[in-house]
Amino acid sequence: MDILIPNSWLKEFLETNATPKNIARFLSLSGPSVEKISKDGDDSIYHTEITTNRVDAVSVYGFAREASAILPRFGKKAKLLPLKFKSKYNFFDKVDYLDVEVDSKLCTRFTAVLINDVKIKDSPQFIKEKLIKIELRPINNIIDISNYIMHELGQPLHTFDYDKIKGSKMILRESKKGEKITTLDNKTFTLPGGDIVIEDGEKRLIDLCGIMGGKNSMVDKNTKNVLLFVQTYNPVKIRKTSMTLAQKSEASILFEKDLDEELVSTAMKRSIDLFEKITEGKSENLILDIYPNPYKIKSVKTNLSFINKSLGENLNKEDISNSLTPLGFKSKWQKDNLTLEVPSFRAKDIDIPEDIVEEVARIYGYYNLQSKLMKGRLPEKLFNSPFDFENKLKDVLSGFGGVEIYTYSLVPETFIENSALKLKNPLGKDTEYLRNTMLSSIKDAAIKNSGYEEPFHIFEIANIYIPQKQNLPNEKMMLAGIFSKYDFSKAKGTIEALLEKIKKDYSFEIEEKKEFLPNHRLKIMNGKNEIGEFGTLEKNDLIYYEFDIRLLQKLGNKLKGFKNPPKYPAQIEDLTFSFPERTKIGKVIDSIKNLDKQIAKIELIDTFKNSFTFRIWYQNPNKTLTNKDVESIRKKVISNLSSKFGANIK
Repeated sequence: MDILIPNSWLKEFLETNATPKNIARFLSLSGPSVEKISKDGDDSIYHTEITTNRVDAVSVYGFAREASAILPRFGKKAKLLPLKFKSKYNFFDKVDYLDVEVDSKLCTRFTAVLINDVKIKDSPQFIKEKLIKIELRPINNIIDISNYIMHELGQPLHTFDYDKIKGSKMILRESKKGEKITTLDNKTFTLPGGDIVIEDGEKRLIDLCGIMGGKNSMVDKNTKNVLLFVQTYNPVKIRKTSMTLAQKSEASILFEKDLDEELVSTAMKRSIDLFEKITEGKSENLILDIYPNPYKIKSVKTNLSFINKSLGENLNKEDISNSLTPLGFKSKWQKDNLTLEVPSFRAKDIDIPEDIVEEVARIYGYYNLQSKLMKGRLPEKLFNSPFDFENKLKDVLSGFGGVEIYTYSLVPETFIENSALKLKNPLGKDTEYLRNTMLSSIKDAAIKNSGYEEPFHIFEIANIYIPQKQNLPNEKMMLAGIFSKYDFSKAKGTIEALLEKIKKDYSFEIEEKKEFLPNHRLKIMNGKNEIGEFGTLEKNDLIYYEFDIRLLQKLGNKLKGFKNPPKYPAQIEDLTFSFPERTKIGKVIDSIKNLDKQIAKIELIDTFKNSFTFRIWYQNPNKTLTNKDVESIRKKVISNLSSKFGANIK
């Protein structure tokens, strides 16, 4: 999460002798990361990145609190100045100016107060200047106060025109599927159901909670009485609504991070002060506060030995307490056992002893921790790991000139086969489905690169997702690739070489299939099991192949051990045959291989029209073959091919 923090605003809560450069450098070492400092006249603006679990620091005050704990570790004086409120405030669970029903599972704390006789006008200069520095446009005093408080404290708030709330009644509930609401920006949404909404006494939806207020209850230039509204919501509900409706705002981002309920009363008090000062309105004495489950002090236990062992240091109890106390924690020691009371604003991310170690480490300073080599025995490499096998495939294919690519698992409807899982809230038409085939993704990538004049070979190893009833999809790891502008034999030879490299027993069988040219699709078999396919696609002159990686790995032979080289040399010769059209050369090669045990190897090395040249290795493990021996085997080959395939020797 990114936030802009003017140094002048920070200094309202932080008393320090550190310069802006000091603050940026030292906080980046131990807390929020200041990416850069920009200038606005004499003021410095911190461009700060804060990790998503630290929503307590996404504000000027939260940043000041972190600075007050970190800067003294670097020899800089720093003191967190308290928030000041001008008068006493009274919080009650019932008030006479508003009738409320709240589902506490949706809204953990609900506060509201009526401010009468407001005057809507421009904000004073000190508010305008601050908003401009954080790149927000001042609009009027009512809206500007909301933005001001949200940035200062990290707590969103909302305002209603009180006189537009029919019956002075609010019911906070889940939306029903199909309900509609028009928001402040004139957008009308049909709600999917389960969203947090508020309806008034006439059952009109007046607020899409945590996202945006309703247009029918908005504050306008004629507003006289404002209902000031500060809440915390169920973060999962806010996130779901925001993503489903594609409506994201600074407020929704904060709410979906699960805000501190105790911050609500602080924001309410600060807001009332500003409203009375800037709008000249008068707040009701009683503030509505529905808070059925107030924060109970949370404790985490650990001990001195665990902290020091985890850090590799020898810190004493005072060192540890001095690191934690400025962050709002309270340390209680009993001998070497530590019980840490967690402040409400850190209750959502401090749960286990390791979280305490992390806090001590960052304040003590990661740079102060000793650098030590790891001791102990290194873990053994996993045997037959699927990752090793996948990397081996990638290395082999890359060595054969293949280029690995990455395509999206989320695809349009045109990319799927049969049934596929559809997303409830896709980002667009191009990412509606989880793909259940690799073919369309790889083909699309090849077509997009079709302007490349030279032949190319691309491949990808990734999951496809096969739907399963009442269960998560079956994720199958696949290898898929395409040869573009390749000769069919050369492409097939690459696949054969791949299979030889990983030492698999395999065979090819012709089988027709949609998307492939007739008689141009081969099943790749391991015994009776199909492990892949290879063939020419109907369009675009592309040759496609695909393997189920887990099946390929499971069904393949184990790596063969060392084999002594042959004692006696082979005789090698080339024979050229012509065959009738549509002869399956793969079956010809298999027939020659099985004809005689003294045929050690055979390769197809050249073709021209219906003529095919084979290179044959004749070899006997027990003796050197004579010309007469080779002639006998050759005659068997010629006779077999002539009678079985109608071949003629050239």
